[in-house]
Amino acid sequence: MTSISPAMSSGHRTMDFPLILLLLILPSFSPVSGDLVGDGAALMAFRSAVGRFVLPWNTTVSPCRWPGVRCAGDRVFSLRLPGSGLIGEIPAGSLGNLSNLQTLSLRFNALSGPLPGDIAGCKELRNLYLQRNRFSGEIPLFLSSLSSLVRLNLAGNNFSGGIPLAINNLTRLGTLYLEANRLSGEIPELNLPNLVQFNLSFNLLNGSVPSKLRSMPASSFMGMSLCGGSLTPCPGEISSAESPARTASSDAGRKLSGGAIAGIAIGTVAVFLIIVVILVLLCRRKGKSGTSNSVEPKPREAEAALTNRAMGDGFETNGVPPTAKPAYATATKAPASTKQLVFFGNGPRSYDLQDLLRASAEILGKGTFGTTYKAVLETGSAVAVKRLRDGNYPENEFRERIEAIGAMNHPNLVPLQSYFLSRDEKLLVYEFMAMGSLSSLLHGNRGSGRTPLNWEARTDIALAAARGIDYIHSTSSAASHGNIKSSNILLSGSSEARVSDHGLAHLAGAATASNRVAGYRAPEVTDARRVSQKADVYSFGVLLLELLTGKAPTHAVLDEEGVDLPRWVQSVVREEWTAEVFDIELLRYQNAEEEMVQMLQLGVNCTAQYPDQRPAMPAVVARIEEIHFSTIDSGKE
Repeated sequence: MTSISPAMSSGHRTMDFPLILLLLILPSFSPVSGDLVGDGAALMAFRSAVGRFVLPWNTTVSPCRWPGVRCAGDRVFSLRLPGSGLIGEIPAGSLGNLSNLQTLSLRFNALSGPLPGDIAGCKELRNLYLQRNRFSGEIPLFLSSLSSLVRLNLAGNNFSGGIPLAINNLTRLGTLYLEANRLSGEIPELNLPNLVQFNLSFNLLNGSVPSKLRSMPASSFMGMSLCGGSLTPCPGEISSAESPARTASSDAGRKLSGGAIAGIAIGTVAVFLIIVVILVLLCRRKGKSGTSNSVEPKPREAEAALTNRAMGDGFETNGVPPTAKPAYATATKAPASTKQLVFFGNGPRSYDLQDLLRASAEILGKGTFGTTYKAVLETGSAVAVKRLRDGNYPENEFRERIEAIGAMNHPNLVPLQSYFLSRDEKLLVYEFMAMGSLSSLLHGNRGSGRTPLNWEARTDIALAAARGIDYIHSTSSAASHGNIKSSNILLSGSSEARVSDHGLAHLAGAATASNRVAGYRAPEVTDARRVSQKADVYSFGVLLLELLTGKAPTHAVLDEEGVDLPRWVQSVVREEWTAEVFDIELLRYQNAEEEMVQMLQLGVNCTAQYPDQRPAMPAVVARIEEIHFSTIDSGKE
């Protein structure tokens, strides 16, 4: 693996404080020095297991001066290592020995396995932040013995099993976040009197919301089969709005005698039989007449009319809109029997198929999977409509895969709002991203007065894209994007980066898949329809190098050899010309050179020749977060 070092010194010097001097200052035989030495030994055991190459701790200085460590008197009371690139399992006999620890923050790393049971020894622990790691197993029961806990965040891990009722022992708990795990079963009757912040969304829980939690908003229970409280009423329950009327009705029913109820029942049956006889007589008379006034077209005829007009639009002939009609639209009003849009989520349905057919549109581009249009609705709002190129998907498979794409919900994915499916047309409607693609920002006309991407903006984009890809991978061990490239990283009006075209790789035909941009493809990929998660990591590594160098993947060197971007970067690094790698627009950020080199090293690691040498996306996200937060904390732009 290629190692990269800065071309210039960062100019920072660290003054070492010998541990022996610390011991001389403290009383020689007091328990104070022993406690601090014990805490230091526990932290070093932790570092050796999960952070040997990323934690710059040194036994020649006091543990209280190590990054992320804070002391009160002679003991460690806070350990904060968010986004520090930690990876692996926390060993027993390490953190559990920090008996005075009050805050433990290991969020946004790649820690895995179960939590070691000796953490139960941290009786003073008040804040435990473990979100966005890869911890697994059941929620350990020993957490319920940490009676001082005020904030507990286990979100975004792989915890499974049920929620232990013993959590009720944490009577001081004010924050409990357990969303985005694999918890199953019913929610126990939790009774936490001080609970203010709470979320269980996106687990595998079912049943009804317990009475003590029914005051929590619906956003605390998203993506699960639950009922009650702020959600829909459970079977047999009635909503609060219906309660008075139902109560009055039931009271009136109780006042009726048994004879009156029997009379009502007999009368109802008699009326029903009379209505049936009348309908039978009318049907026989109509059958004898042999006439019908219905001229409604058949569904297939309606679809054919829609698609025939769509295929004849001028967009597909010259790429320039001759009218204010999108290429998927018909010039006439679609019959009532035509299939309609299928929407995802619970958001407002601000448009329908007729609105799309009437919308003015312009072509945005022709990509791997089809042509994309910007459709401006009559309300003035815009959506992006992708007309899929291949039309030979089996309908059941298409619906299944599109439903899976629509179910993905993450702030760094371009949300699929709805789709339309007919015999000859398949349209996907996405949220419109006003700032366009990363590719156009990086490789657009530099003389057109565009605003260049500064260093912080590039780290923002890298982090957002990594989080989106990481989310896709987290949905299944076999889930992948399959077509990661800078033109599929789109930016919203607020310049927030989102990953697009997720899930479409599995719908592509062989001909479509073979046309993908080769510069991003991992060397082991032979069938572009079957891309592993490690192949996604390779493509993302190319994307990182593209962000840093400003060069397109297949045009790193403008000669006949066509050297690809990873090989070019590695060749420059071997010659120790690291500073020559970066985009000219980044050269003015000299104070951020160290972070740039760290990001470059990550890109090189991601584009390793062999898949098993590449990091997993959780570790990639954690590393970029560390670089990103370092940039912000240092005030570097």
